[in-house]
Amino acid sequence: MGTGYVRFTEEQRERAHRADLVSLLKSQGERLKRSGSEHEWRDGSQKVTIRGNLWFHQYDREGGDAVGFVRRFYNMTYPEAVGYLLGEGPGELAASPPVPKETVEFKLPPKNDNMCRAYGYLLNRRGIDRGVLVAFVCRGMVYESAGHHNVVFVGYDKEGTARHASLRGTGEGKAFKGNAPGSLPGYSFHWDGRSRYLCLFEAPIDLLSFISMHKRGWQAHSYAAACCLSDQVLSQCLADNPHIRYVYLCLDNDGPGQAAAGRIRERLDTQGIPSQILLPSHKDWNEDLLHQGQKEEREVEAPCQGLQF
Repeated sequence: MGTGYVRFTEEQRERAHRADLVSLLKSQGERLKRSGSEHEWRDGSQKVTIRGNLWFHQYDREGGDAVGFVRRFYNMTYPEAVGYLLGEGPGELAASPPVPKETVEFKLPPKNDNMCRAYGYLLNRRGIDRGVLVAFVCRGMVYESAGHHNVVFVGYDKEGTARHASLRGTGEGKAFKGNAPGSLPGYSFHWDGRSRYLCLFEAPIDLLSFISMHKRGWQAHSYAAACCLSDQVLSQCLADNPHIRYVYLCLDNDGPGQAAAGRIRERLDTQGIPSQILLPSHKDWNEDLLHQGQKEEREVEAPCQGLQF
């Protein structure tokens, strides 16, 4: 299926958005479980609720309509998703099977020849500590992309192969956020340390902000940014680093963030891994960093009671 620009009428778009997801999944041989007026479908081990053209991921607490479903779970662009749902005839679903996520080739965005915009964005607008940022840049974990000049946060596997790239726009206003196609969430942006502690965040900028406020001996510890509200990167880090014995859940101080923190903590409990939820004073750790301003750097324990690496 081509990826070029395709013009759809409003009626076609509406029909695609209203496509019945139960029919779609059954046509692909997927297993569904009836639950009252809804159906349950499994995204790996996670439950997704289906009702008509609507879906809701119970773990990530995200949902949408038929087009959003195909874009997320079949890894298609918007034109591909609409075309797939429309098929060859009015009201029909396409007969060809979805493209599995694993078949999408992961490629890092091309690098810009300098990092002027990335440094300006992270240092001046986000307040990240220069020394902390340079440590990640020197490992090839942060760079500026060519073309759009996004900040690219790279995640590697234990062999040193790039497997994930989270992108953040550097422009004014509402900045672009997203992951490079083919990114494996288990390897999102993370730093492997030698100590028994790991801190889990929602976003790379929050990870860098937290370290900027807690610089003493930070390289010894492990940090991971889920780039969502999933625990896949946490599970991978625990598998690759058996010396980690304690997890700090440093998700956003809002409803979705703390709901996810509670779910992840329950799962860690079943694995016998102790954990603690750490709350930023504001919505997230970058807001805390920006509000800190020019204040003297605080001790490791100061912002979060009970945090003792």
